[in-house]
Parts: sequence; C-alpha cells; structure tokens
Amino acid sequence: MLEGAPAAAGPIKAPAGRGRAGARWCEGLPRLQGQLVTLRELHPSDAPALASLLTTAEVVRHLAPPPSSVEAFERFIGWTFEQRALGRFACFGVTIGNFDTAVGLFQLHLHEARALSAEWGFAIASPFWGTGVFESGARLMMDFAFDVVGVRRLEARTAMGNRRAHGALKKIGAVAEGLLRNACRDAEGYSDQILWTILEDDRRGIHGDRSNSATPATAQPLN
Repeated sequence: MLEGAPAAAGPIKAPAGRGRAGARWCEGLPRLQGQLVTLRELHPSDAPALASLLTTAEVVRHLAPPPSSVEAFERFIGWTFEQRALGRFACFGVTIGNFDTAVGLFQLHLHEARALSAEWGFAIASPFWGTGVFESGARLMMDFAFDVVGVRRLEARTAMGNRRAHGALKKIGAVAEGLLRNACRDAEGYSDQILWTILEDDRRGIHGDRSNSATPATAQPLN
C-alpha cells in the first residue's frame, strides 16, 4: 500500500514518544538497523529505483496505484517529507546489507493527534519476497511505532486476494479483526479488504529476545 493523496489541512501535534528519538522523528527519521535490513528516510535519489522496482505487475496487483514515473516518485518523496514534518506520516526506504539502494517501503500514518492508533503499509520489490526482508523490516517498524512514536495499536489493510500479505502478517503476529467491503481499488478494480491489527502488548510476545529490535540513533533534521 502506497500513500500519496494530500492529507487534510492542519498539522497533527506530534506525540512525545517514549524512545530516545521521541518527537524528533518529525524533524528527520531515525535510521533503524536490523540483522537483515536497514530502514532509513527516503532520498530524492531513490526515485529511479522505486519507480523500477515497485511498479511491476506482481507488486501493484493488490496495491493502490503507485506513482507512475520517476518524476511522480520524486513528488511522492517530497510529500512524505512534508507530512513527516507535520507529524502525520513516516515513510522508510528498505535497504539490504551494504547496499543503499531502496528495494521497498514501510509507511506509518497516524490516525489522530494522540497517536493511539496508526495504519501501516508496505511494498517490497518482488525479487525479495520470501527472503525475510518483510519480516525483518516489519519488526523494526513495530519498534519504531510503539517505542518511538508511542502508538498502542497498528492497523494494516490487505486485499482479500492477497494471500502472500495475509501470510506475512500472520507470521509477525497480526490478528485479522474484520472484513471491509469494497474498501480497496487496485489494478483489478474494487475489492474487499481484511483489517489486521497488532497491539503493543501483542508485540511483547512476538519479539521474544528482541534480537532484531530497532536501534535508532537520535533523529537528525533534513538539510
């Protein structure tokens, strides 16, 4: 799922957060380092790779239409900076190993000012499906959302036919809470969605020894 539509006018007051980065994530996203992947704020230079990797038929089949060109991804990246600064939205690029090329995205959209709940979405290039990239990145995102931003409930919406996403969310401990009828428009038209949730208390049991926890440095503002 890729965000991209302008949000309603007026900033959301950023939550204080409980991690070391606290509310400073609004000034610049922290770098989240895991065993397999690193999540970092997007750069305008990521646009060509994202336009190539996240617009293939396999990736967009169950997603809202993504930006359609390099220029559109550049505009999307600029929009993410604006929304992050307002405390509404965080978007991380997914990188692997020593390579700084973004091969996917994780997003967090705050529902309301107190940030008790938020919706997260993801898109990973198809060559990296089934490699552990999603699971590694998702655990980092959970740590960021719960420990840094301070949310209590994470929601994800997946198309009814997206069995791969259903399996991936089950694997990280998400619970299917309900059916949302005709809630999604994708490449095949309108379809039903499944609402998946993870609560902060659920995450405590999921992580176990938390060996893949995020270790964010203090967020630095963008230049």
